[in-house]
Amino acid sequence: MYWFIALFDEKTEQQVKDIWNDLSEKSISFYADEVKDGRPHITLGSYESLDKKKFIDEVDAYYNEKVGIEITFNTIGSFLDYGAIFLTPTVTQELLTFHSDHYQNLGEFNETANSLYLPGKWIPHCTLANDLSHADLAKVYHYCIERNDTVYGRIEEVGLIELVEEDEDGMNAPIIYSKRLK
Repeated sequence: MYWFIALFDEKTEQQVKDIWNDLSEKSISFYADEVKDGRPHITLGSYESLDKKKFIDEVDAYYNEKVGIEITFNTIGSFLDYGAIFLTPTVTQELLTFHSDHYQNLGEFNETANSLYLPGKWIPHCTLANDLSHADLAKVYHYCIERNDTVYGRIEEVGLIELVEEDEDGMNAPIIYSKRLK
């Protein structure tokens, strides 16, 4: 399993990590600990299998001239039946184009892409907590409402994550490739 992700500038990444750490300190969510070396991100695509070398070569060439984009998180959301809470970015045309252009220009890999991430179905989000009970979901939601900070940032990098190992303690899914945007 692979995930292709959009990574943020340092300040934005730290703001999300601060939320992860606060939730951990309050013993509500341990999301930061569940994904070894996890970085805040927006998943652009998910793939069951990939020819890694070919994918990385194509991504490297396509994203060589791509420019980073501004992003604003001022909404929180939740997926039904997943016990997840996330920050939702303002869905701008620039963000939608960034996403859809990925699939258009790397179309040869769409056969193994998870349909939930395809253009027209994608819900951009940055996970704050996952696998929560209903009670903890409410606590995280309340925490986010009390925190009440809009996060302004920038997507400055893209990366590829590979699932190496998953067990009851979490997952090992390192970034195996990343590319800075202009």
